[in-house]
Amino acid sequence: MADNKKNTPVEYYPSALTIAGSDSGGGAGIEADLRTFNALGVYGCAAITAVTAQNPETVTRIDLIPGAGVAAQIDAVASKIAIRCAKSGMLGSAENVSAVADAVKRHDLKLICDPVMVSTSGKKLCADDAVDVIKKELLPRALWVTPNIPECEFLLGRKITSEAEAADAARAFADTFAVNVLLKGGHFLKSSRAVDYVCYRGELYTLSSPKVKLPPCAGHGTGCTLSAAMAALTALNFSWSDMLQDAKAFTFGSLRENVEIGENISAMYPPVEDALELIEMERCGGKRSKGASR
Repeated sequence: MADNKKNTPVEYYPSALTIAGSDSGGGAGIEADLRTFNALGVYGCAAITAVTAQNPETVTRIDLIPGAGVAAQIDAVASKIAIRCAKSGMLGSAENVSAVADAVKRHDLKLICDPVMVSTSGKKLCADDAVDVIKKELLPRALWVTPNIPECEFLLGRKITSEAEAADAARAFADTFAVNVLLKGGHFLKSSRAVDYVCYRGELYTLSSPKVKLPPCAGHGTGCTLSAAMAALTALNFSWSDMLQDAKAFTFGSLRENVEIGENISAMYPPVEDALELIEMERCGGKRSKGASR
């Protein structure tokens, strides 16, 4: 029988790499990242830094992968697959942080760094001695860093108690670590919108979406999903501003279209509806840009 596939063109798929911990409950970490890559049309690869025993409510055990094992995973992927962008999440140890930073440099990877330090349930996910290594070796090699308010406070050594302080902290973070930053401002509950603070090449912007009233646990994995979406859209060659607005829209849509996965347990899930028109990006002191469907 003739091979009818012989002359069929092969579709080229852009690839992205997630470097993070495995979440056995599927809501965050590697599992959330690969789900996001797939939903956005990007081929997902993974380097696992830790195996966790967890569900959306709690983390009961963490087993770290040695740094050499993490580096070997990245090297194996990068040796054959054209990785257009990588994202890092939970790294766990100073050894793993150094291994990832070295691999990013070795393979000249574009990196979206989500500096995961504490789980939503309050479990510590980063060793104390890893923090200095994150500051000195990993952050300066990132294209974007996506801290939440507590992570930014910890890395900068200052408290953030207002939106004005958050905006100032985003600029200070970008200046301190010579990196573009998206500071997630969802911890401020006064506003009707979830406002993030973006510092790109020294210019300050706000990026916002409506807030969503969520059932129990549905917000688990929000930061992972956002940074994974940023990596996927970077791999798809979106401009930086379109990438941010689309990633915010995807994350908002995933929260809005959450699914029930157990008794009184819900989870965010890739959206069906396009929420881009609900996203606003505004240059501080400048013109507002409202997302439009593409």
